[in-house]
Amino acid sequence: MLQEFNKLMDYIEEHLTEEIPNKEISKIVGMSDYHFKRMFSYIAGMSLSEYIKNRRLARANEELIHGARVTDVAYEYGYQSIDGFSRAFREWSGYLPSEVIQNKVQKSFPKLTFFIDIKGGVSMEFKIEKKAKFNIVGVSKRVPIQFEGVNSAIEELAQSITKQQRKEMHELANLYPHKVLNVSYDVDDGYLEETGFLTHMIGFGTTKENPYNDLEQLSIEESLWAIFPNQGPFPKTYQDTHAKIYAEWLPSADYEVTDLPGISFIEHTGSTENVYSEIWMPVKKKG
Repeated sequence: MLQEFNKLMDYIEEHLTEEIPNKEISKIVGMSDYHFKRMFSYIAGMSLSEYIKNRRLARANEELIHGARVTDVAYEYGYQSIDGFSRAFREWSGYLPSEVIQNKVQKSFPKLTFFIDIKGGVSMEFKIEKKAKFNIVGVSKRVPIQFEGVNSAIEELAQSITKQQRKEMHELANLYPHKVLNVSYDVDDGYLEETGFLTHMIGFGTTKENPYNDLEQLSIEESLWAIFPNQGPFPKTYQDTHAKIYAEWLPSADYEVTDLPGISFIEHTGSTENVYSEIWMPVKKKG
């Protein structure tokens, strides 16, 4: 996987003055752009769009020092106006482009290279489990893609569930964990920015068919799942587990993510000090 990541970094270098479509990202790294962007942000400590923006501005800085005109550089790197470029450049470097030309000030931002850094000593609990086809019945909503923090749109969806809907979901639930599942799928195929929407469903797992008009049903095909249990202060432990999955487990695992929905559940007990949760990631063997 690290080889594919480095191939993508090379591709980005060769196309800094062009739009870089998500389909090309997926093709090079061998996974959906959504999962790759999450992995990249955890490994690199910045979003992919931020990395590309910084590389473009660093390259623009070099060209300005070597005598390029501000107007030419601004349009070359995708800015629609001189003011927009100058503002972005000053936010990044602390200088206006004209000051760089005059004083030959240079700020660098090197190309990323991925390699294995063996830190050792920290194990990660997980299991690989094959699940037969099952359904999730519940309610769903298109929500903004948000990699960190509390997603207010998901909170609003949870608060919108009626007592009748809860009763119907409990009647249908007959699969582990017999608790509320959070399911994310159908991600927008947007441009590089971590924007866009995905569908989020709140519901229960079941082998039954949904007879209720006020509930939706999502069918999950038979698959392997990497299941990551975690317990500790919420949401820190839960979010840290997500980070470790993408930054540590996936890059070195014998498995890769598939395009099935991602699933998780959280045991809410009233206290946030020692909360149990599980993250289910659909996977398949590499190769």
